[in-house]
Amino acid sequence: MTLVNILHMNRGDGDLSYASNSFFTKIVMKKEAPILKRTIKDMAKKDVFFNRCFMIADLGCSSGMNTLSLSLNIIDTVHEACQENNHKIPQFQVFLNDLFGNDFNNVFKLLPSFYKTIRKDKGEKFGPCFVSAVPGSFYERLFPDESIHLVHSSYSIHWLSQVPEGLENNKLNIHIAYTSPQNVLQAYRNQFHSNFTKFLRLRSKELVRGGRMVLTLPTRSSLDPASDYCSSFSEIFTISLLEMLKEGLVLESDIISFNLPIYYPHENELRNVIEEDGSFSLDNLSIFEVNVDQHDTDYKSQGKNAAKSMRAVMEPLFTSHFGSSIIDVLFKKYEKNAMECLATKEQRHLIIVVSFTKK
Repeated sequence: MTLVNILHMNRGDGDLSYASNSFFTKIVMKKEAPILKRTIKDMAKKDVFFNRCFMIADLGCSSGMNTLSLSLNIIDTVHEACQENNHKIPQFQVFLNDLFGNDFNNVFKLLPSFYKTIRKDKGEKFGPCFVSAVPGSFYERLFPDESIHLVHSSYSIHWLSQVPEGLENNKLNIHIAYTSPQNVLQAYRNQFHSNFTKFLRLRSKELVRGGRMVLTLPTRSSLDPASDYCSSFSEIFTISLLEMLKEGLVLESDIISFNLPIYYPHENELRNVIEEDGSFSLDNLSIFEVNVDQHDTDYKSQGKNAAKSMRAVMEPLFTSHFGSSIIDVLFKKYEKNAMECLATKEQRHLIIVVSFTKK
């Protein structure tokens, strides 16, 4: 499956768009914010780069207010750090990166409000700040040599560049599952190792020496990819598709030939790749638990929200393989099965935030 031309979140700002269903990303951003802030303030203490235009790259930016909120948070922190260290406040260049199908137009429509907020909070003489889109895969080169000061990415690196090869015997599983053969688990591990190694090597060329990178992605607590709760969302999809198979709505061959291009790495896997690559020193690695709707015991409401969130992210991927005719039924079944799952199992997510310095 060629993902670079297929994968994107649901466009626009309607009820089923990613822009309207990205509350989980907002929660994750709050978790990572203290580490991102410490990273920037450490750069300021060392008087690194703050006499120039500060170049920021947000990889896998998607669309909606979260995209520009992240940029605004970084600018606010740089402004605060400069005042604390008696530095002149730099100009800013923000590069927003995602795949070619991303709804950059939705982001551009929000820019007038973004610039107005900056002028209101910081004054007319602040900056200036320039925002540009850089379409393309972050598994390829995106920027000139040694041009970027800070790279950020949230909930994107777990997306693989392709579905791993050799998954033919994964049968009716669409991802790593308890019944997946060992070669399937190893294929996913190998694909992530290859992708993350390439990601680090590319960013090491694009970052200036001493530049920083902060990555946030889902993780798991167990070394065994098949034994953790992180695969539960894919199990709900599998259950839903198998119900549709029994009803004659999908073909068995279509399920067998479909596997999700996602991998949640264990922290040891991340550490190993970072050490093997050798381009970066690891400054911080923190793991957080994120509970969604933890005070909401209405499982019907939770199931509906889970289905809408998943549809905003996954609809284009499922449509490209199964066609658009099954989508409404698929996510209605996902809603029902998610509700039943949530009634018996606590919904929690582990995220890992990693901060690096280029050597």
